[in-house]
Amino acid sequence: MEPTVLGGKLASSLMGPLLKKLFVADGPGAGLVDRPVRLKSLVSFRGEKRALVEKDVHKLAEHLVRQAVDSPGEPPFPAREQIAVADALARRLLALGDLDMDDVQAVRLGHVDLAARLRSAASAPDGLSSDACYFLDSATEWACLQILEFFTRRSTFVARTLVEQTRSQAELIAKIDELISRVPRPDARDTAFEHQYRSHVAEHHNHITIYGIDLRDSPDRWPLEVAYLSLEATAAEKPGDRPEADRLTPLTLQLPAEEAMRGHDRVLLRGDAGSGKTTLVQWLAVTTARTGERIPYVLPLRTLIRAGALPAPAAFLTAVSCPFTPPEGWTERVLTAGRGLVLVDGLDEIPAADRHRTRDWLLALIRAFPGNRWMLTSRPTAVRPEWLAAEGFRELTLAPMRRADVTTFLDRWHTAAQAPQFKGPLLDSLRTKRDLARLATNPLMCGLICALHRERRGFLPTGRKELYDAALAMLLARRDRERGMGAVDEVELSEEVQLELLQRLAYALVLSGRTEMDVETAEGIVERCLPALALSSDAPTVLRTLLLRSGLVRQPADGVMDFVHRTFQDYLGARYAVEEGHLDVLASHAADTQWEDVIRMAVAHARPRERASLLRRLLTHDTPRLTLLALACLEHTTALDPGVRAEVEQRAAALIPPRTSEDAKLLAEAGPLVLELLPGPEGLTDAEALGVTVTASLLGGEEPTGALGVLRRFREHPDLDVRRQLVGTWGRFEASEYAKEVLDHLDRKQLGLTCESAEQRAELARMRPWPYLDFRGEQSVEEIYAAIPAPETVTILDVQDNSLLTDLSALVRFSSLVSLRLTDCEAAHGLDGLAELRLLQLSCNRIADLTGLGALHSLRYVYVDQEMPAERLTDILPVDAPLEVLFLGANSTNRSGLRGLQQWSTLRRLSFSRLGAGLTADDWRAVAELPRLTDLYINRSVLRNFPESFEAMPELPGITSIRVSPLSGGEDLSVLASRLPGLRQVELRGTAGHLTADHYAALFPNATVTMDHV
Repeated sequence: MEPTVLGGKLASSLMGPLLKKLFVADGPGAGLVDRPVRLKSLVSFRGEKRALVEKDVHKLAEHLVRQAVDSPGEPPFPAREQIAVADALARRLLALGDLDMDDVQAVRLGHVDLAARLRSAASAPDGLSSDACYFLDSATEWACLQILEFFTRRSTFVARTLVEQTRSQAELIAKIDELISRVPRPDARDTAFEHQYRSHVAEHHNHITIYGIDLRDSPDRWPLEVAYLSLEATAAEKPGDRPEADRLTPLTLQLPAEEAMRGHDRVLLRGDAGSGKTTLVQWLAVTTARTGERIPYVLPLRTLIRAGALPAPAAFLTAVSCPFTPPEGWTERVLTAGRGLVLVDGLDEIPAADRHRTRDWLLALIRAFPGNRWMLTSRPTAVRPEWLAAEGFRELTLAPMRRADVTTFLDRWHTAAQAPQFKGPLLDSLRTKRDLARLATNPLMCGLICALHRERRGFLPTGRKELYDAALAMLLARRDRERGMGAVDEVELSEEVQLELLQRLAYALVLSGRTEMDVETAEGIVERCLPALALSSDAPTVLRTLLLRSGLVRQPADGVMDFVHRTFQDYLGARYAVEEGHLDVLASHAADTQWEDVIRMAVAHARPRERASLLRRLLTHDTPRLTLLALACLEHTTALDPGVRAEVEQRAAALIPPRTSEDAKLLAEAGPLVLELLPGPEGLTDAEALGVTVTASLLGGEEPTGALGVLRRFREHPDLDVRRQLVGTWGRFEASEYAKEVLDHLDRKQLGLTCESAEQRAELARMRPWPYLDFRGEQSVEEIYAAIPAPETVTILDVQDNSLLTDLSALVRFSSLVSLRLTDCEAAHGLDGLAELRLLQLSCNRIADLTGLGALHSLRYVYVDQEMPAERLTDILPVDAPLEVLFLGANSTNRSGLRGLQQWSTLRRLSFSRLGAGLTADDWRAVAELPRLTDLYINRSVLRNFPESFEAMPELPGITSIRVSPLSGGEDLSVLASRLPGLRQVELRGTAGHLTADHYAALFPNATVTMDHV
């Protein structure tokens, strides 16, 4: 019964006076004394002014209930519950005295919620019918409605409400005033200008430019939003940020670089030359401008410092030549409101004397305008560690690009440059040419390589010397000059001076066999160079300038320096060795793989006569590796004695391409150098293509990136053996990358894929379907199904070495399965559970139970390599199956022999392998009764262990083909020749290299005899 319906039975004129008795009389005023009077002080059955006692409240409740029951119409609940309902209603009315609120709060709460408070405060009714409970709830709400009506008519209510409203309004006005003071409301001019400025920033910074290279047919700018690559930034975590037990262990945190400011308003970002600092600044500016979250200001210090005094906020836009004039005071209003993102780029690009002035300028801005976000970028050695730590700046360092980052960069760069056709060949070159891959570790060098490769229509410069020369020119001089930078330190070093210093440092590292040296040693080398270079500065200053500006050397740790790329160390060290005439030193280290790139670069720097001499020294060793090293050197030889060139190419031609698997294995022993010399697939025979893929596969563990670069070129190859090699080498590579780059492109025809790990299963689920799958190792059926989104596409399934496979009926979801192979699945049972499948082929090798095999009536090919629990073959094999091939091995016939074999008149091929018992005359008679049997396969162990079996063998004129394997040379095959007069084809497999088909041709004069070796 709804309260409104109940109201029809309980007239307001009667309810009001009754409920009014529950409350004491009120006085005038607004109730402002001390604090509002609570309800428990107003009820008439509490406190000092009691007008009612609990008994009176019960009578009041009984009166209300009786009035509702006695009113015309259907009774709201059974009459016998009237007393109980009245008692429950009284308890709820008495609960008014327990509510801690005043009348204004009660009215604000509403009659429904007030009734709910009373229901929860009073004890729940016991044993009432649903109708009675429903009436009680409705009566409570109706009573609350009347009570609130009574409150609103109290003399203090209106005044009290007005006071409450006045207080609330005053509070709200104070909060709004505070908000306005903190976030000034921009006028219409500010709003319009911000929209214009954000559009300008998003457009102006949405490009990438490579300075320092000459491009004729390629653009020098690319869209930032297409080419941008998310790199990682690292930070050393402070010990205090971690639990006590872990504080002694160094820890480096990694995060996406674009999230550098998440949770930190102040960041000092360090990075080597070309690591992507400026590009990140641009990205943050563009994305912030587009989202409108903050107002970005990009402030290149090299531009600001030219004007002398660093700009105040009002001059930010003028200092960077923004074409728009903001409303007066706009920048100050933005920064005062804490809405700015201030990106100060290139601390290393200003003179050292100005860096402390810049620090003071930046800190003054931060203190004047708190609440904004600030980022400062610098090369690592420009300022000391924790230079701004005391001011709350978090220090981050941009990490080198990983292999996956390089691949992503190439993809995005070629998309931005609208040159997708050049991406694949360049990716292969980076994977197979190790020294080239070492260059591609930051966006600047990747961009240089991409641009030069596109400029030359898909070919890198002839000989990598040209590429290194272009990179050195860019890093040492042109990049800074074309960006408008002057001298930034105490001494200005020309490109020639920098090269001289760098190559001496590089050669010292090459001779020591190391890639790092202490700064004190480096200063000593520089000190010895100063007189020849006519430099007046001291060695520490010169070395410090070299570390800061060259972009080629760095300080990875305090007191230590190295080259940012090993390939530059080798290149410059080789240059110095040639200039000093140290060819004998180079040749003496030719056997050391660490000197490979040094020797190759030395050939590039050498004069023609020196090249010829060095290459002859390599050939005198007459080893595959040094022959191939000489071949690799030819890439860098513009002028060379024709005889030397011909000799190098002739010797290398005997090694590359490999023609057999044995040749491929020998070639792989030469090491990763081989990878960049491997040809194909164009111009190779199928055998040569197979040899190349075998070589690359063998080198996959040592040089996975280069090996993958070779193998991916063969992913479209049609030859089955080549495709099998590509599939079989998956385990040598990272599962995801190899699946994406090679496996998912292969033609699946006659090709199976093997899965041995959880990582491989995860990639299998992402690839196109594989009809033929081989699962090896402990993998549950649930895990196997999870790797195959469409199990109905699988037609051939192999499961090996898996004790987790138990009930075979779980495989019925492979509804299209025609071939099943079970090997070493020692818990597998329930073959009859596969009866609903249309299996044509089944192979069982050491499974738990063969029982149920007889239920598979569609089988045509059966391979049993374990003992069958039966006295006759007809007791275990499917009697009505149209068997065509039967393989019996590993003690399979110990109990059954061949009894009942004649049942399968459709058999055309019979194979015996590693039998545990010989064949009797009765067994052979069963064989002789097979009218279609033409092929017989025999393992040599049967010939050797049971020669008497073949003495009992009758003539079988219907056998036209026989295969015997694996022969060692001591087996007597004459008995087979006498018993099988109809032979036309004899296939033999030998384990001894001296065995040939001619050894056995005379035994089988009417047959073609072939011999393979295992």
